[in-house]
Amino acid sequence: MRNLSISWLQVRLCLDRQDYVRAQILSRKISPRVFDADTSKDKRKPKEGDNMVQEAPADVPSLLELKRIYYELMIRYYSHNNDYLEICRCYKSIYEIPSIKEDPAKWTPILRKICWFLVLAPHDPMQSSLLNATLEDKNLSEIPNFRLLLKQVVTMEVIQWTKLWEFFKDEYENEKNLLGGALGTKAAEDLKLRIIEHNILVVSKYYSRITLKRLADLLCLSLQEAEKHISDMVNSKALIAKIDRPMGIVSFRTAQDSNGVLNSWASNLEKLLDLVEKSCHQIHKETMIHKAVLKA
Repeated sequence: MRNLSISWLQVRLCLDRQDYVRAQILSRKISPRVFDADTSKDKRKPKEGDNMVQEAPADVPSLLELKRIYYELMIRYYSHNNDYLEICRCYKSIYEIPSIKEDPAKWTPILRKICWFLVLAPHDPMQSSLLNATLEDKNLSEIPNFRLLLKQVVTMEVIQWTKLWEFFKDEYENEKNLLGGALGTKAAEDLKLRIIEHNILVVSKYYSRITLKRLADLLCLSLQEAEKHISDMVNSKALIAKIDRPMGIVSFRTAQDSNGVLNSWASNLEKLLDLVEKSCHQIHKETMIHKAVLKA
């Protein structure tokens, strides 16, 4: 327990000095699994591999208090890199602390932050999993505006940025100080970017081909901005698409594994051979009719 205290003090000192590289190295000395150790069980002979937690001395914070301090320090570290998903996971861990989850005055602001950072995080399987898990949280019904925000992000429908921002602008301004100084302005830009990416993914679900002009209209962007966002998503492998610039057409397609590609080729070959067979039959038929006319 004392070693944990020394480690987080070292991490805090590095963060205060803005030495983020060393802070990351020192943070790896602390295993988050230690915080999951159950100290309420009766004392028994520990087995090999068990997390052993000794009773804390009077001058050392409790294990759960150390857990809260550790994740608050990690939030400071990830805020430096604008790693929204990791910040969200840190808040999620703090939210699971019993003393916080039992007190609405404590868990409400934390749950609000979880919702904000979930929306700010780029779309990937981990973000989607956390998003759905948060939506199932019964406490979310106590903050209906944030439940509505997450519902909009989950629903496969185009979101109008101007309407969304108009509705949630006051909520964002209230949270701006909590998000932290310079991060507040950057977060506003990233929020708009996430909505644009969400809308592009929605369009790709419903269209296999669409004109760039129509796509730009749906996204409320210029042609150049729409093309740039699609290119960025393709480069980050969040989307599979091709842009025919002379024709002004965007083609979307789903990712296929090797088996899917082989099945597609086999199906295409089968259709090709079927067409060749029908063509040969029609040619033979026309030839026979032509010969019959000549004989007559």
